[in-house]
Amino acid sequence: MSDCNHDCGSCSSSCGERQEAPDFSAAPHKWSKIKRVIGIVSGKGGVGKSLVTSLMACAMKELGNNVGILDADITGPSIPKAFGVHEKAQGNEDGIFPAQSSTGIDIMSVNLLLPDETDPVIWRGALIANAVKQFWTDVVWEDEDYLFVDMPPGTGDVPLTVFQSLPVDGIIVVTSPQELVSMIVGKAVKMAEMMKIPILGLVENMSYFRCPDNGKDYAVFGESHIEEIAEEHGLQVLGRMPIDPQIAKACDAGRIEFLEENPLAEAANRLENYFAENKKAE
Repeated sequence: MSDCNHDCGSCSSSCGERQEAPDFSAAPHKWSKIKRVIGIVSGKGGVGKSLVTSLMACAMKELGNNVGILDADITGPSIPKAFGVHEKAQGNEDGIFPAQSSTGIDIMSVNLLLPDETDPVIWRGALIANAVKQFWTDVVWEDEDYLFVDMPPGTGDVPLTVFQSLPVDGIIVVTSPQELVSMIVGKAVKMAEMMKIPILGLVENMSYFRCPDNGKDYAVFGESHIEEIAEEHGLQVLGRMPIDPQIAKACDAGRIEFLEENPLAEAANRLENYFAENKKAE
């Protein structure tokens, strides 16, 4: 075929040169039991993916679910710090066991394997991607209703590995109010669509600051574009998070689980309802 682009994965034709796309899927540990895998992604850094991951995990735990967090941001892990988890992950010849937070959230992060949590991870992309894969295959995620995967920014090795190797049920895209983010969100959305991963919705971080003196909201980083972005891509807005010094203080103190008010509680409820409806449809 003269017009063949050799991309068999996107072609429905049957010909002698056809090759099926390779299967990169990886089986979880034999003792793992994971119902839902949700990726937290963004096309750029610094928008608060780890914060959204932490708050979503806490909100789902508050709803009575068993929850785990796979920290796939190997070179910039921050999940253990937010939860105040500093002890090392334990393991034996059968596998690695995640650490647990104060409320029982399972956590696996490279920081829990390093001799010192301040040691840098200076690895090339292939090693980083393989480490993330091992967090799936070698870690015993014993009983998780939801496993959240906190991914590094961009559309490189790690997101590709996660999308190809893990049975991702959907992703949450994290944004910020700056107008340039619409382009960055578009990249993350298009990658998910190419990989046939459902997009569960958008969360906008740093949307506004609510002044404690007058109760007014101020758009510190510019007016929000979240509704426009959502409409452009046909997505729902799961939540908008304020700039809140109390949240930053809780993360620094390792007490993210003990916030008086979780700004993503409603987002967690929406996801619960979404998966409940999908289960009925199945």
